[in-house]
Amino acid sequence: MAAPEPDHASAPGTGSTPGSTAHTPGSAPDPAPGPEPLTVPSMSAGPDFVLRPWEMSDLPLVREASLDPYIPLITTIPAPYSEAAAEAFVRGQWERAATGAGYPFAIVRSRDRRPVGAIGLWLRELPEGRASLGYWLTGPARGQGVARAALRTVTGWALRDLGVPRLQLYIEPWNTASARIAEDVGFRREGLLRGWQQVGDERRDMAVYALLNSDGPVDGRAVTAD
Repeated sequence: MAAPEPDHASAPGTGSTPGSTAHTPGSAPDPAPGPEPLTVPSMSAGPDFVLRPWEMSDLPLVREASLDPYIPLITTIPAPYSEAAAEAFVRGQWERAATGAGYPFAIVRSRDRRPVGAIGLWLRELPEGRASLGYWLTGPARGQGVARAALRTVTGWALRDLGVPRLQLYIEPWNTASARIAEDVGFRREGLLRGWQQVGDERRDMAVYALLNSDGPVDGRAVTAD
């Protein structure tokens, strides 16, 4: 699992460009434009999985994730679980898109429409030409290529269709499985960020992996689902 962006990340586009707004001396300046709401698309992630916006029908996935010993430490998945908290979590994902903070996807198995995890593209640093990704899967879905397919799909879409110059992933150094997935998709490890993120009760180191738009195409094109 790659550490997701915190839910309180600010949205892109809230700053102003010097000289971009004219106003009469002595009058209040025009307010900076607010962030644009985002529409989370549905995309196929290979033949077996679909990425789609979160739905209230995903509460069983939130319940399953809340029981994982690690996922609640690096996400806003509620633990202990309650239906009210789970509904608030799903509404929070909708809010992130509505405020322009990023694109939160549920990862869904095609054959039975069962959600098995999540992946997000977060745009807090997009004004600086950077975006970050984070993902998690519940236990039964791990080791089956799900994260790799989802990461490849969102990465290709972000670089090709959105034109993001640089994508970043933050992975704890012990998490060799996630590091291998990132490298398989084309991300390169660039260094270690000491004490980078609060995980549970302690600050943890994070390895940073990056992929540039100029690094070349990513295998597996994202296809918009019907």
